[in-house]
This record gives sequence, C-alpha cells and structure tokens, in this order.
Amino acid sequence: MELFDVHTHQGNLTNTIYNLKPNLIPPDSGNYSAGLHPWFLDANWKNKLEEIIKLADDQRFLAIGEAGFDRLRGPEIVLQKEAFAAQAELSYRLGIPLILHCVKGHDLLLEFLKSSSKIPNIIWHGFNQKIHLAEQLLEFPVYFSFGKALLQPESNASQWLKACPLHRIFFETDDSSLNIHSIFNAASLILGLSVNQLQHQVVYNWNKISNRKIHE
Repeated sequence: MELFDVHTHQGNLTNTIYNLKPNLIPPDSGNYSAGLHPWFLDANWKNKLEEIIKLADDQRFLAIGEAGFDRLRGPEIVLQKEAFAAQAELSYRLGIPLILHCVKGHDLLLEFLKSSSKIPNIIWHGFNQKIHLAEQLLEFPVYFSFGKALLQPESNASQWLKACPLHRIFFETDDSSLNIHSIFNAASLILGLSVNQLQHQVVYNWNKISNRKIHE
C-alpha cells in the first residue's frame, strides 16, 4: 500500500505532495505544493506569487505552501502577514488546502483566523505544539500533520494525536529521510488503529477539504 504523505521534500516518491523548492519548478510527475515560505520572503514576493498563480490550472498542484509565520527566521512580520493573507486568499479561491509553516507565530495565525471572512482549509505541518494551543484552533478549519516527532512517545505531537479528532489528522515526512511507513506505524501504536485504517482516514480527510481529490 502506498501511504499518503501530505508534505515531503523528498522527490521521486508516489502518493505524496512534494513541496517545490523556491525556484517553483514542478517535477516531471507526481503531485506537489507551491508557496512562499517565510524563510525566503523578500520585497518582491508578489512577483513570486504570480509565478505560483500560473500553476493554478495544473491538477497536480494540490496545495499552497509552505506558507506562514516564523519569528526566528524571516523578514519583518508585516511582510509575512501580507504574504500569508495573499496565499490564503489563493488557497480559498482554488479550493485547495494551505500547508502551514508556523514557528512562534501561533498568535499571528489566530489573528488571521479571527479577522478573515474567507479562511481556507489549513494544514499545520510538523505539528508539535502543546495541547492547549491545538485546542484553540479546533473552531477553525485547521488540520494537523504529524511527522517525525511521533517517534518520541512523550512529544507534544504524540500527546495531541491521542486527543485530536480523527478527521483533522494527516501524516508527513517533511525534510527527514524517514519513510512514511515509520510515521504511520508510530501513529498506529499511539491510536490503536491499523495502518490501513489510518490510510483510509487521511485519504477521506483530504477529499473532504480539497477540490483536487486523491485515491488510495
């Protein structure tokens, strides 16, 4: 079974969403996401966004991202907020999810969620925050993608996965060299559900929140 990896930087894999490098050149085959990562934002971000918009009709283009907030590495917050809002609008318009990068920006995300009338479905990738922060997001269309932190039983990610509604979960390898099977296996042990059940769940979850469907 080819397990669904919602966010990876590993190329040449199947049943994944490959995150494009900043040059925004799509792979020859397979699905991908494209976005303006806060690490690489500059004053010319609107020109880069136009390059992303040109990809909009490609049905392999499944998600906007990574997009988001980073207080440790990135330009001034005003610029990050503007770029995020523009990408969120594109995500909402296309009916595809936004893959969120968020480092010490939980408050900025909440500010956006509480002030915007057009909120796309947002998948917080590599989620490893405390449970009370996650719970604040449940009233909004925010979903949680779990990665290598699940291999640590006491991690925030492992604790939140136990409490997170099943219809909000996804799994990923991100920039690690791990196989997605290891992430699913860790989740299976935490939740007491089979890998097959989890695969069915994440495919169902994706197809509920995206206009661009995937298949098992």
